[in-house]
Amino acid sequence: MQNRPFERRHSRWYERLIFSLAFQFLLGFAVVVMLPNFFRWGHELLSWPIHEIHRNTLIANSIAYSVSFLVLLKFKRFPGTSSLPFIIPTLVTSWLAVFAVILFLREEYYARQVLTYSFLLANAWAFAGYFLARRYRRPKLALVPFGRTRELIDTPFAIITVLKTPDLEGRRYDGVVADLHSASMPDEWSRFLAKCALARIPVFHTQQIIEAMTGRVKVDHLSENIFGALLPSPPYSALKRLMDISMVVVAAPLWLPLMLVLGLLIRLDSKGPMFFVQERVGEGNANFRLYKLRTMRMEAENDGARFTEEDDDRVTGMGRFLRRSRLDEIPQFLNVLKGDMSIIGPRPEQRVFVDHFEQEIPFYSYRHVVKPGITGWAQVMQGYAGAEDTSVKIEHDFYYIKHFSLWLDVLIIVKTIRTMLTGFGAR
Repeated sequence: MQNRPFERRHSRWYERLIFSLAFQFLLGFAVVVMLPNFFRWGHELLSWPIHEIHRNTLIANSIAYSVSFLVLLKFKRFPGTSSLPFIIPTLVTSWLAVFAVILFLREEYYARQVLTYSFLLANAWAFAGYFLARRYRRPKLALVPFGRTRELIDTPFAIITVLKTPDLEGRRYDGVVADLHSASMPDEWSRFLAKCALARIPVFHTQQIIEAMTGRVKVDHLSENIFGALLPSPPYSALKRLMDISMVVVAAPLWLPLMLVLGLLIRLDSKGPMFFVQERVGEGNANFRLYKLRTMRMEAENDGARFTEEDDDRVTGMGRFLRRSRLDEIPQFLNVLKGDMSIIGPRPEQRVFVDHFEQEIPFYSYRHVVKPGITGWAQVMQGYAGAEDTSVKIEHDFYYIKHFSLWLDVLIIVKTIRTMLTGFGAR
């Protein structure tokens, strides 16, 4: 009876089946793709050879469903990100992209009605799946009461149980969380974790769970040994540079005229030039000249550089609108073309602040391992960060570097659009 809690009983077989990705994908495929085709054509789908209109429609819906499933799945990996706000935009984009390909290929044999039904069913299925998962699938975690695990007690993202003895007492958990670096953990608890691992009960290090729930890599727990995990991917860095240039060039007919119109309004609103040019620190700790639309009075920094404050009297009337909408960042597309910046990355700071933070915050300069960005993970998660919030911003920056990927960049772009519409974190 001693070893009973360590039998492979932490989840029922049908729970694992229902929440397995393969089962979710196949069941959704049957509802979203196959069901509309069956109602439209019935047993004709079983005939051979399959008619061209059936085949083309089936392929189109299959691609749209598969892409949307993958994108929503990738988004759910990142903390602070509910898939709910992304369901409709993702599905609309997927089906519109497939429809655009059909038009581009001038394909005549397909059924718009079936495509529409599949799109509507995909929305209903995605929303139903979201609310079902939210209701029944909040993870159950058991905490080993040593080290930093108690930081997770009040998290709203999981059902937490603090273990009093090295025993699961026959209860089922999705995982056990322990501070594997804690020197105070007794030997019997270490043996307990080994038994959990042998029983295929996942054992998570505290830092993994904290990162997954906060979107931050704790600076005070970094060491030289983690730097290997924080090195950005060279292939993706090259691909990202190509995408940056392409996006800026393609969008130039939109942002160039807008920048000129806003520049004229700035000149009418207050004395001074339309652009604000300032030295910032970029990739490799090198200085570069950053361009912005001017949002402050000309004499704003006569007394030296300082962070913008809430209701800062240095900001002009036009400047408040530009800062709230983030339109003051438009000239930084020029920095992207020059190679000083990327569209997405840590925000560049002035040298005076960088020199100060390097003395105050461990490993601060490591954020310069990637190009700075017009928008970034810290901006969409935290909003504007003053001097007192810089340590938290750095933790967000390190999370971005650690999870440097196309999917995270796409998520940041979507969140940036929301930020521009709501004014989140503006000063």
